[in-house]
Amino acid sequence: MSTEYNTGFAERIRQRAAEIFPEVLALRREIHLHPELSYEEVKTTALITDYLLGLGITPEPPLLETGVVALIKGEHKYRKDTVIALRADIDALPLNEENQHDFCSLESGKMHACGHDMHTAMLLGAAKILSGMKDKLEGDVLLIFQPAEEKAPGGAKPFLDAGLFKHFNPSIIIGQHCFPNVETGKVALCKGSFMAAADELYFTVTGQGGHASAPHKAADPVLAAAHIITAAQHLISRVAPPHEPAVVSIASIHGGNAPNVIPRQVTMSGTMRTMNEELRSLLQDKLRQVVNHVAEGLGVEAEVKILKGYPVLFNDPSVTEQAEIICGEYIGSENVLQSEPIMTAEDFAYYLKECPGTFWQIGTGTPASQKDNTLHSPTFNPEEQALEIGSGLLAYTATRLLESLRA
Repeated sequence: MSTEYNTGFAERIRQRAAEIFPEVLALRREIHLHPELSYEEVKTTALITDYLLGLGITPEPPLLETGVVALIKGEHKYRKDTVIALRADIDALPLNEENQHDFCSLESGKMHACGHDMHTAMLLGAAKILSGMKDKLEGDVLLIFQPAEEKAPGGAKPFLDAGLFKHFNPSIIIGQHCFPNVETGKVALCKGSFMAAADELYFTVTGQGGHASAPHKAADPVLAAAHIITAAQHLISRVAPPHEPAVVSIASIHGGNAPNVIPRQVTMSGTMRTMNEELRSLLQDKLRQVVNHVAEGLGVEAEVKILKGYPVLFNDPSVTEQAEIICGEYIGSENVLQSEPIMTAEDFAYYLKECPGTFWQIGTGTPASQKDNTLHSPTFNPEEQALEIGSGLLAYTATRLLESLRA
């Protein structure tokens, strides 16, 4: 495809994305009004299914109770086995929305505070664009509307375990995520390790309760818990190499209910984030040792439970380089940014372990974005113009990648 053709083709998709923007906007707001938590996305699944059927796209037989998979079959194929996968996540978070707009969540304790409503609407918009140009598709486009990204073990791995890639065998997979710290109209990409492996940490510290005026007659789990928290931070500064990103955060602690009673038990939970599997295993082992040693030294018992979460999200360097060029063709190379690795986690990582691909940040912020406009915040409020950009960008990227696979 020549540079001149690329320019004209990109403009055609931009025009189409602009035409359908009001429809995509309405879809996003409808999904935002009715958020559903992980594995509860029944209404969202029905909305996606109905919309695809309206486009003449028949969803595949369900792999899980929620979520949708569908195939747009190109009519200009050079090979039968050429497939590009596009993925959006569809679940919400368990928190109350505090925004003031007229399409706030109607579901108490539930909100699309991570942009999954945006992701879903953008992929539906891309589906509409692509369904109208099947004669230009040099292969098939696999649409993945995945449940339960927010709740470990996530929906990606169950989708894969149910045979998603074995059946469709995509050559490349693409995903995107709203980021309010990236200005709307821009995208940010990162080659290699982009997002962290995430493990959940649970501690139970059991001692002997007693009167707070006589701590020498008790075995204080509160004091032990404080030492455990401090010791856990030591792992990052003295076990993890200085050049290796790693995080241990204890995010909750519960114990006792009176100011003059030393409780018998304290529970804590937190997270560990790492960027490579070797360091991940090392820190897990050292954490268990440290917690047990601290507990023994203070005369209490400690139980350590580590739930292994999502793996490191590794963007294929070659695919990411291609995506940088393609995104530049669509939104202008000046709007394609380089992202640093970040310590958030994403179950898109499971797809990338099975298939080369890339996962980028799509900007949903403005220069005047409020400080409280952050992911997982009850006031998260993405710039909706990103819907038009994201819909077209996904459609354009899919067509260009299919063309690049012609061989």
